[in-house]
Parts: sequence; structure tokens; C-alpha cells
Amino acid sequence: MAIKSTLFALALAFTQPMMASATASAEASKKAEPSVAETAFGTLEDGGKVTLYTLTNASGAEVRIINFGATVVSLKVPDRQGKLRDVVLGYDDLAGYVKDKDFFGVTVGRFGNRIGAGKFTLDGKTYQLNLNNGPNHLHGGAHGIYKKLWKAEPVKGKEGPGVTLTYVSPDGEEGYPGKVTLTVTYTLTNKNGLRIDYRGTTDKPTVLNPTHHSYWNLSGDPTQTILDEELTIDADKTTPVDAGLIPTGKLADVAGTPMDFRKATKIGARIDAKDEQLEFGKGYDHNWVLRSPAKKVRKVLELFDARSGIVMQILTDQPGLQFYSGNFLNGTIHGKQGVAYQHRTAVVLEAQLFPDAPNHPNFPSAVLRPGQRYTQTTIYQFSTR
Repeated sequence: MAIKSTLFALALAFTQPMMASATASAEASKKAEPSVAETAFGTLEDGGKVTLYTLTNASGAEVRIINFGATVVSLKVPDRQGKLRDVVLGYDDLAGYVKDKDFFGVTVGRFGNRIGAGKFTLDGKTYQLNLNNGPNHLHGGAHGIYKKLWKAEPVKGKEGPGVTLTYVSPDGEEGYPGKVTLTVTYTLTNKNGLRIDYRGTTDKPTVLNPTHHSYWNLSGDPTQTILDEELTIDADKTTPVDAGLIPTGKLADVAGTPMDFRKATKIGARIDAKDEQLEFGKGYDHNWVLRSPAKKVRKVLELFDARSGIVMQILTDQPGLQFYSGNFLNGTIHGKQGVAYQHRTAVVLEAQLFPDAPNHPNFPSAVLRPGQRYTQTTIYQFSTR
């Protein structure tokens, strides 16, 4: 009898992990009806109502987006065991996003990244923008489009559920010329991709370069650093910067430098190397010149976390990509569930035109004129291995 009991216990101990794994796999593989749900997320000081849009795709993945700043609040995708993990940092409530100065999950612009001295000249006229990054202009200014309430409309397309957000930026906002109408459509594809389509028009010559600013941690655990995540970037060159992180206008080869991610490399492998560019950025905070031709959506980056098994690829039609390694996170920001976001616990990966492009004729142009339409498509595609 004792022998039978022992054998039963051993069999149970062996089958329980298999049953748990099967349950997790079933959780990820069960089919859900693609949907868009709307719930209240709070009220702004001026009375504006903020709405949370929850997109769920056919495989059960989920993204939550608010119409304040066209912001991604959370993105849950399956890990290698089939368990859903939230891979973006952020806040639990609207107050966090209103107070936030670090661009968690938002759509930045009008011009993503930096413009030196906040100045540029267009058609012979010089424009002075808001200065919100020392002597420079960053991500559209202190009150850029990421601090505005957008009009939102749920959409159901062939690729999956989505939401289209629209903001009309008035002429002169943060110093930019022209009234710009910008739409951003988020689609949670049935292949577990977060697709972002941008469309913009203007009534006067202006510059436009919006981008997405989620803080990614593919482990799903924001108490863990991203230093062991493996990164690949399809780029032979970067746009080196000065001490103020403004591009010099030159292009620099990545070969033989800590900037070389042409082969999968752990983010932490060379992040503290003695290198002037890393010293300027306190780590990685630079723009890579993507190798494949721009204007065509193509794979340009892959990020892999061995702990969760989650792989994120970026596909975009943009010529540049900013990689920021969370160097200025220092534990003073308390995010979801009160977690203090520590040094290098997330990465930001922004498909874009080059920083300070309006001041460098050799960079891809950011100029948008009446009658033209700004377009961009960027996809954050998830899988496991």
C-alpha cells in the first residue's frame, strides 16, 4: 500500500507541472472575439473626459489606450508559457499621466526628439519653439500633443480591433507654424502586433515628426533591468551627438564601437564602456540610421528577453530609430502598483526622422506643406521562443 501511495505521489508531482503548462497554453490559445471596450478613466482639470479603450484580439492579447496624449497604458502579450505579461511601464490612474514628465506611453510631437536651441528656419523665416530640455526643445515642448485630449473613435478592421485618435494642433502651438491635423490609429492585430498608423496635414509650411514613446520591459517585471535583453538593430551608422545630445550633422559607422547591434547583443554588454557618445547619453540615447530603404515597412529591430521568451520586432517605414536605455530612471517615479522605476528598467524605441532634422539639410526632411500628407506606419510585433 505504501508503495502504491509513493508511486501515486510521484506521478502527481510529475503531471502537475504538465497540467499547469497545458492550462497556461490553453489560456493563450483560446480564441476571443476581437473587441473594443470603452470605460471612463478620469476627468481633467478643465472638465475634459478621458476614456480608456481596451482592445482585445482573437488570441486574447490586450492593449489599453487613453485619449489623453494618445497614450498606451498597458500591453499584454503571451510569454513562452502562454501567460499574458504587461510589457510596458506606466501609471495606474490619470493623475500619473497628467503629472508625468517622462513621456510614458505617449504619442510625442509635433516633433519627436530634440531640436537644438529650439530653433529652425523654414522658407527664410526663423521659428523659436518652447524650450523644455535645458537650452533645447524636446518631443514637442512642455505642452506638446502628448498633454492634449484627443478625439477618439473605435474601429474594427480586417487586421483586428483598433481606435483612431485625432488632434488638431492650432497655428503657433509651442511655437510651430501652421494648423496641423494629426490622426493616430492603433490596431491590435490578430498576429499579436501593435500597429500604429499616423496621418497628418497642415495649412502652412511646417515640420512634423511624431513618434511613439512606450517604455518596454519584455520580462513583464518592471523591477528587473533590461540589461540582459538581447537587441539587434539593422543599422550601419548612427547620428553622433554633442554633450547636449544634439546631432552634429555627421554620420558615424557603428563598426568597432558599442553602437554596433547588427548582431544580437545584450544591452548591458557595452553600456558602460569608455566611449564619448555613451558618456554624453549616460548610456544609450541615440538615433540609428536604418540600413534598409525608408518609405517601405520593413523589419529594422529585434528585442528578446530570455526570462519570458518574448520577442519584439519593430517594422517601420521611417529612416531612423532612437534607442534610449532608461538611463534617467532613478527610483523617484512610482508607476503601476506603486513600483519605483529604477535605473535601466526599460527601453524606449522610437521610429522617427532624425533628431534636429530641420537644422541639417543632409538629413531626411521633416518639412510638411499644404496639400501634402504626412504618413508613417510602425508595428511592434510580438512572438515567443
